[in-house]
Amino acid sequence: MRTLWYRTPVLALAALAFGVAPAGWAQPPDLEKASLTLAADRTAYAPGSAAVVVARVAVEDGWHVNANVPTFDYLIPTELGLTLPEGWKAAAITYPRAAKRTFTFAEEPLAVYDGTVEIRAELAVPAGAAAGGYPVAATVQYQACDEQQCLPPTEATARLELTVGSGGTPTSAAAPPDAAAATGGPAATVSRRAALSAGGFAILLGILGGLILNAMPCVLPVLSLKVFGLVQSAGHGRREVVRGSLATAAGILVSFWGLAAAAVAARAAGAAVGWGVQFQRPGFVAFLAVVVVLFCLNLWGLFEITLPWRVARLAGGGPREGVAGHFATGLFATLMATPCSAPFLGTAVGFALGQEVGIVIAVFTAIGVGMALPYLLLAAWPGAARLLPKPGPWMDTLKGAMGFFLAAAAVWLLYVLASQVSAERRAAVELALLALGLLVWMRHRAVVGSSLRRAAAVGVLAAAVAPLLLAAAGEAGAATAGAAEPARRLIAWVPFDGARAEALAARGTPVFVDVTADWCFTCKVNERWVLETPEVAAAFREHGVVPMKADWTKKDREISDFLAAHGRYGIPFYLLYRPGRGPHLFGELITRDELIAEVRAAAATAIGTNLR
Repeated sequence: MRTLWYRTPVLALAALAFGVAPAGWAQPPDLEKASLTLAADRTAYAPGSAAVVVARVAVEDGWHVNANVPTFDYLIPTELGLTLPEGWKAAAITYPRAAKRTFTFAEEPLAVYDGTVEIRAELAVPAGAAAGGYPVAATVQYQACDEQQCLPPTEATARLELTVGSGGTPTSAAAPPDAAAATGGPAATVSRRAALSAGGFAILLGILGGLILNAMPCVLPVLSLKVFGLVQSAGHGRREVVRGSLATAAGILVSFWGLAAAAVAARAAGAAVGWGVQFQRPGFVAFLAVVVVLFCLNLWGLFEITLPWRVARLAGGGPREGVAGHFATGLFATLMATPCSAPFLGTAVGFALGQEVGIVIAVFTAIGVGMALPYLLLAAWPGAARLLPKPGPWMDTLKGAMGFFLAAAAVWLLYVLASQVSAERRAAVELALLALGLLVWMRHRAVVGSSLRRAAAVGVLAAAVAPLLLAAAGEAGAATAGAAEPARRLIAWVPFDGARAEALAARGTPVFVDVTADWCFTCKVNERWVLETPEVAAAFREHGVVPMKADWTKKDREISDFLAAHGRYGIPFYLLYRPGRGPHLFGELITRDELIAEVRAAAATAIGTNLR
């Protein structure tokens, strides 16, 4: 039987006991699968300057060590400790990004280091330091594992002397960690090849997931609006169909590039990143509500979105709704798509957000291409527009009906806002939206050029900005705000607690975790048709499953870290802790049969584990 030290917290604690044994107890030589060396970024340092010490950990081929932030709490992290000269301030230590590796003993990829990794420590040389040598001692604690077993934790040590004085010159250790890794040996080459291969697969998944997004409920109101626009374009000939389709595709792609840039910037700033996380901000939800209301009013004929005359002339026509309208629809479709998660989309986004900037942009571009694919195909074969119905008076009726579809989307956005701000502030946002509609109507009714029309236009601008300010200001005081829970639940959910979930699983109790949010439409569909059903509730009761719910409606760092630890950055996310085995991760769209089968298998494993 394989020796798996960190498959349960009990064994992990036993491993930790070995790792903190007194120094006089010699570690067996075969436990040491990594060596440590130190290097400084300069040959000498002036008093008061900054110094960088690079700790290079070389892991033997065929072995790996856990990341500094391991996938599970009970895994032994790799940690660097420094002993500095007296009077020196503590160093700021930066660990490299871990690689996700899949092993035979774990179904879920683990965050590990292999090959040669560099840990950088930034030191401040005291301003009053005298010239001379200053010793720095380093200890790295780690646990080495291969495909078959994990050894007890051990440590490696190294020493370095920093010189304080004049005439120092830079050394090769000054190179950034990524640059050093890029010049590594065969292990680095294999990692790059693996990353490129996985990146190609993620791009294919992104295209497929983006295409499926067009059929998700979040996008259907906008899709109906787009169909209406294409019917209008078909009445102006093939050229207009091509131009409208390409403009829509461009709007989708530009919005996905914006999402990619925002994700990269947020990750660099240390903030949580993920698919749909912007809906955790009340200001964004209110902004989208304003946009939806304006689109409704536009469809009901209260105002028109027109191109400036000069721009319209360059586009090949007079002052009419054209390229700008199609482009805006593409942007709007992407914004409305983000609270929905399609099959394959979570895997692609989860992989991308853990990679370099280039891969993030490539995968988000692939998702955009997938979502824009129907419009790109229509642009390539504009003759297909003949399949659409001919323009006619019926379009005015359809246009008004579609406005009510978008109004339903506004109601849903206000439902999301209800869980983020107080009831009083939500009422103020709703009144501001009502005022927006009233002022647009007044401007529509006023005589062109009149003072009333100009005053109404100013009022429209103020009413459009007011919901954003009201919602954003209410974010800080919304800790107790929340949507009312349904009066009756078939499953007795308990709040998510990662440490408790792992402890329960270690004691033989299966735990099901549902990461959800009020703004996640797919989550609500799964809850209604899969989770909160008599069959699933009965299976949970019969097999003693503890159901935990992690509510990600508002920003929650613990939940963000939990998702990232499992390689996911979007929801819905479902995980089943199984006693004696690794956790089982479900897809975004789950079925009752799949869930019940996994619960039964986990319960059978738990019985066997308890008997042993």
